[in-house]
Amino acid sequence: MFGILNSWRTVNSVLFYLTLVIAAGGLLGNGLVLWNLGFHIKKGPFNTYLLHLAAADFLFLSCQVAFSIVQAVLGSSRDTLYFVVTFLWFSAGLWLLAVLSAERCLSDVFPSCHQHCRPPHASTGLCVLVWVLTLPAVLLPANACGLLHEGTRLLACIRYHAVSVTWLLSLACVALGACLLLFIWVHCCSPRPRPTFCGIVQGSGVLLLFCRLPFILYWSLWPILNFLLPIFLPLATLLACVDSSAKPLLYFVMGRQPGNREPLRTVLQKALGEGSQPGARGLSLPMGPI
Repeated sequence: MFGILNSWRTVNSVLFYLTLVIAAGGLLGNGLVLWNLGFHIKKGPFNTYLLHLAAADFLFLSCQVAFSIVQAVLGSSRDTLYFVVTFLWFSAGLWLLAVLSAERCLSDVFPSCHQHCRPPHASTGLCVLVWVLTLPAVLLPANACGLLHEGTRLLACIRYHAVSVTWLLSLACVALGACLLLFIWVHCCSPRPRPTFCGIVQGSGVLLLFCRLPFILYWSLWPILNFLLPIFLPLATLLACVDSSAKPLLYFVMGRQPGNREPLRTVLQKALGEGSQPGARGLSLPMGPI
């Protein structure tokens, strides 16, 4: 019995410090992406989504690092408020990824329609809408289910939680479906060269499938998983941090040319800048204000 407890504590400690290290590294990477996208790379329809996605990942990782440091220094266990705050930024990132994937897919499959029917400020408007709607989508079920305070309203909890889980799974399905369709279209149907942004979207879809879904699963079934599998939350948190931390590395890989040593800003410009991204009918995407 004591051996099992000691093994559990060891595994939990390893996951805790591994999560802290990965989150700290991802914090630096997303900070660099925010700095370059915010001040040095001109905004286009798609890198506007990436800017907000990097902000969501930065906030998520900041909360992870902050709460982990408090837990390590004070020795206190994490409460449900910690989980709700971190899941808030996680959900915003999932929503932004779904919108980015869907629009990138539409722009490649229906380029003429997307170019002529898309409102000029759609990216900014959708990003603002995501940030505004994420708050009630997470906080209402959390409040009804007693994650923000003592006491649970059972009927309201079931109702709000069911809507929240349906919303999250729908976003994941939209993102994964768009990534799959984009992959098939680019590799089998499209005569144009494969643009860098398609690789970024597809890589983000792979990360979603393997690293984001466990965190969504925990939100959906947290009372059951806490009872049957206590290690699930630390493991899901680690994978979520891997997802948020790996995106800057993905941008670097997509923008880097093998054999060339280039400044980081140049590499990110190639990966995230839209001036050279092929748009509809071989034209570059609009680079005006979004």
